[in-house]
Amino acid sequence: MLIGRRLPESGPIDFVKILSITAGAAGMYCGSCLRDNSLAAELTRLGHDVTLLPVYTPTLTDEPNVSQDRVFFGGLSVYLQQLHPLFRKTPWLLDRVWDSRPVLKFFSGLGVKTDPRQLGALTLSMLQGESGHQKKELLKLISWLQQQPPPDVIVLPNSLLIGLAEPLRAALQRPVCCTLQGEDLFLKGLPEPYRGQALDSIRRQVRWVDGFAPVSRYCAGIMQELLGIEPDRMHLIPLGVRSGDYGNRRSPRSDTFRVGYLSRIAPEKGLHELCRAYRRLKQLKDVGATRLEVAGYLGPEHRAYLQQIRKQIRRWGLEGEFCYHGSLDRPAKLRFLENLDVLSVPATHDEHKGIPILEAMASGIPVVQPRRGAFTEMIEKTSGGLLTDPDQEHGLAEGLHAVYRDPGLADRLAHNGRQGVQDHYSLSRMAEAAVEAYRAIVQRAS
Repeated sequence: MLIGRRLPESGPIDFVKILSITAGAAGMYCGSCLRDNSLAAELTRLGHDVTLLPVYTPTLTDEPNVSQDRVFFGGLSVYLQQLHPLFRKTPWLLDRVWDSRPVLKFFSGLGVKTDPRQLGALTLSMLQGESGHQKKELLKLISWLQQQPPPDVIVLPNSLLIGLAEPLRAALQRPVCCTLQGEDLFLKGLPEPYRGQALDSIRRQVRWVDGFAPVSRYCAGIMQELLGIEPDRMHLIPLGVRSGDYGNRRSPRSDTFRVGYLSRIAPEKGLHELCRAYRRLKQLKDVGATRLEVAGYLGPEHRAYLQQIRKQIRRWGLEGEFCYHGSLDRPAKLRFLENLDVLSVPATHDEHKGIPILEAMASGIPVVQPRRGAFTEMIEKTSGGLLTDPDQEHGLAEGLHAVYRDPGLADRLAHNGRQGVQDHYSLSRMAEAAVEAYRAIVQRAS
């Protein structure tokens, strides 16, 4: 039994009115932002009433952005209120100066460090909700929401914002759903005592959430155990991509075999692992001309990481085969994928999402991935790639070599991947699962 006020009785819902909060990631193409925006757009297309409300910063997406113009819990306000008590008492009208989209976009463009080791105290404060230093921002959000038509369900983007669950539930008298998208990686990066305190705070507030929506079965299992969530409150909403936008057939192989990487440039995403596997691939006698094509957001805190990779590539004598394309918008990303023969993002942690893997398979590009996290269920469902032992560069190199030496295998993987994404990871599948989950949560709450 959930603790709190009784929610209004509700009958069957033909169309769902959804308040979905999404957490902006400054100037980065963030997988969670892309997922939240795509889901909101597809639900709207199907006739549901969705308000996608950004917090921290405006969201950056590579599809038409359907989020609201206004940003709550503006990143500068949140930081300033954490920094000094004076900013917790400034008039709301004054706050609108640094909460404005132009100002937030300007500071986002400067490159915002999101190293969890530096954000422990701020994380705890946000988890405290009404008791935290950002109480004024919560009151602004509630004031605005109480002037809008009430939603059927409130959706939080991750458990790091679970501090909003109790006050929003009480103010709007509506049930709360919390999406789970892999925030355990951030929590693991927090130093003690912040890590333990943050986990304890989240666990205490699980009771205020009517249902949780993990993005993969792997995510569901990990977060259920980590946060102590009852199984019947888990509602899987798998990822979905707009598969029709990607290449409908795999281009014939050119004289150069192109190995691709598409993800954030960070140690936990495993670019260094792919580089080592690529070097081992090049040492095989039957391998001809190849290239390593890399794309993805590079944060200021990871520039030294990329520089170190470039130095290593240079020492190996492979500098002419390595190309970093930067952060790509949607047209550039589609062109990037069309020119690959295989893609690998050998993350060194158990990934909960893996959108680039789905995008590659939707493009007819075979993938080679470590058997870990959500990668395993994606590839087992679609048969669009090869799984290798995690953290083993020779196994990863063997997988890349298998795709290189056997065009027939590559074609089968390409066909399976395209079809598998359409069958299991389309936008329509994601939206259907979301509506089913939200209806179940509303029914449970009432």
